[in-house]
Amino acid sequence: MKLFYTILYRHFRAPWDIGARQELVDLVESGRITPCRAIDLGSGTASNVVFLAQRGFDVIGVDFAPAAIELGRKRANDAGVKAEFVVDDLTNLKQIKGTFDFLVDYGVLDDLNPKDRDLYVKNVLPLTQTGSRFLLFCFEWQPRWWERPFFSSMAMYPGEVRQRFEKHFEIEEIARSVNYSEFPAGVATYLLTRVQ
Repeated sequence: MKLFYTILYRHFRAPWDIGARQELVDLVESGRITPCRAIDLGSGTASNVVFLAQRGFDVIGVDFAPAAIELGRKRANDAGVKAEFVVDDLTNLKQIKGTFDFLVDYGVLDDLNPKDRDLYVKNVLPLTQTGSRFLLFCFEWQPRWWERPFFSSMAMYPGEVRQRFEKHFEIEEIARSVNYSEFPAGVATYLLTRVQ
């Protein structure tokens, strides 16, 4: 998987390279999320990192693909903003330390198999503190029979986000769309707030 992302970020334009995500833009522009210490978990094309840095956030982008980190540094430099970029693996963090007020994940957790999702939660939880907010976007729908053999590492099951996070976070669903005539069939976006 790392090789796929390395080749993609180094030689091609990723299909998800569409700028800062709308739910993130809405939360910041509405004032619900204000400048603070932030981290983009799986920063990829760095659009969200650059957007946050432009709005005064102290932001770090982390990705396991070195090519993504190189791209992020270039894009931040081109935009004239200060941001830090770190190569690290969200299922086995070694470089990222401390806690953050705001965390963003657009499409990492849902891309992992169930065992690695467990490791992700175990590694990301220490990055939060009481009051930390966590914006989580994922593909999410009830799989059809023919999708089940492949579904475990392409999307979340309905209710899985709550199951994995409700012990430590209040969970607000801020967007959802399901359309079985399309693929992927569903997306959901959650805003989590750490309570304990």
